[in-house]
Amino acid sequence: MARKKKEKIIVKLDLPKDDTTLTKLYAILGVSIFLGLASFTFWVTNSHFTTAPNGQPLFVNMACGYDPNYVPTFDDNESCQFGLLKDEPDVLVMTPEEPWKEFLGLGQLFDVPGMDENITASVRPQQTMIGTCDVETAIPSDYSFIIYDPSGVEITRYRGNTHANGDKCELFIQNMEKGNLYQLVIISENEVQEATYRLEMDYYDGLPENMNNKSQWIGPEVNLGGLSLRPTIFLNFFGIGFFIMFWPASYYWDRVKEKTNQMEEKFPDFLRDLAEYWKGGLSMTVAVQTLATSEYGALNHEVKKMSDQLSWGVAFGDVIEMFAARVGTPLVLRAISLISEANRAGGKISDILVTAANDSRELKFLEGERKRSIASYISVIWTSYGVFLGVIVVLAKVFIPAIAGSNSDSEDGGGGQQLGNMVIRNIEPLFFLTIFYYGVTMQALGNGSMAGLMATGRFTSGMKHSGLMILLAILCFNVVVFSPDLIGVTTLPALSPSAGTFSP
Repeated sequence: MARKKKEKIIVKLDLPKDDTTLTKLYAILGVSIFLGLASFTFWVTNSHFTTAPNGQPLFVNMACGYDPNYVPTFDDNESCQFGLLKDEPDVLVMTPEEPWKEFLGLGQLFDVPGMDENITASVRPQQTMIGTCDVETAIPSDYSFIIYDPSGVEITRYRGNTHANGDKCELFIQNMEKGNLYQLVIISENEVQEATYRLEMDYYDGLPENMNNKSQWIGPEVNLGGLSLRPTIFLNFFGIGFFIMFWPASYYWDRVKEKTNQMEEKFPDFLRDLAEYWKGGLSMTVAVQTLATSEYGALNHEVKKMSDQLSWGVAFGDVIEMFAARVGTPLVLRAISLISEANRAGGKISDILVTAANDSRELKFLEGERKRSIASYISVIWTSYGVFLGVIVVLAKVFIPAIAGSNSDSEDGGGGQQLGNMVIRNIEPLFFLTIFYYGVTMQALGNGSMAGLMATGRFTSGMKHSGLMILLAILCFNVVVFSPDLIGVTTLPALSPSAGTFSP
């Protein structure tokens, strides 16, 4: 006789676990506050509020160890740790507007810019120059490509032949001193049909690469699709500080509340089905275990957990009370409290279940109506913020540069412009951009908070709106407003001809 195979008994123990929702929230909030405060610290140490007597912001004095009363030199900046204040060379290029044609000898005067004489430096960095040329003649011809200093002394010369194999016209000058009326000359034994040249020079202005002319941090330049961006400019950290401090925790908590809301949406259906099974003659234990195979969306896990607890012999009243404690919303607590009392009192519990289901459904309907009616107001808040942001961007991009430009062109050497009896003094564009940016960020915090509170009554929902508004402001200011001329980036001088061509 065959031995009967033993059946496996599977017991699913879904034991109570500690709820880590609040632990995760506090962890996210702690990290966010730390990073947010770090952003604020970086912002405030670079802002106008912490400028020391030596004209440097607190960040520079702290990072480089400068005494607040000591004005640092170029050498001090070059030796600052991590290369924060190091001056990287900019490449200046000069080429002829049109190719030179039909000549035996032709020259061009040009000026070489350099570091401002007022900048104190023991040794000024060398400005290397590379010059190339392309000379074409009808017949083989020897030619020379020459650079002279302002006094007419030859600095370097390249000799070549127009038809020689491997002829590569190139000059290298170790250091080009600042000066005017340098000379570039091309001379050929036979007539040149066409010639071009190109000069490239490393230019040092004495200002740190990552700082503006006020020694405030603007960060490395990023070229994106023809746009010159400074994504790590110190002003961005003001908005980023608020965003990091509140948005991650608000987003997480809103996700938790959204999941709870989805469970509440299915809760009336569960109560209604439970009442129908009770009317059909099933006990509450059997009814819940049967409903565990039904589809209730986000509530599936909780129904399955109640079914497992009932299978272990836990009383129905205790099971629904543990369910209410896990969900923890007023709607569920109210309904379960009513059902629990009816269960203890005995009698026809199905009517209580139907009443609780209808009550819960009505509350969710009213909540949905509130969201739909408030949606138009939220649209108005976003629209008003968009209009405000647009006006500020236009003012910052058009009005402020126009005023600054008119003042800089005034005849009194910087005293300002006079309109009737009103005198408009010289302004610093970055100062006004800063005020505008702070205003837009504060507006985002206020408008976003109001939008969220009106929609859900939760501050976290408001911070979600505020965070998105802050990101929009950062994007608009960085793409449109924070142009080099407005954030204090010195305009590069030109390595350009100082006069027309001449015959040597």
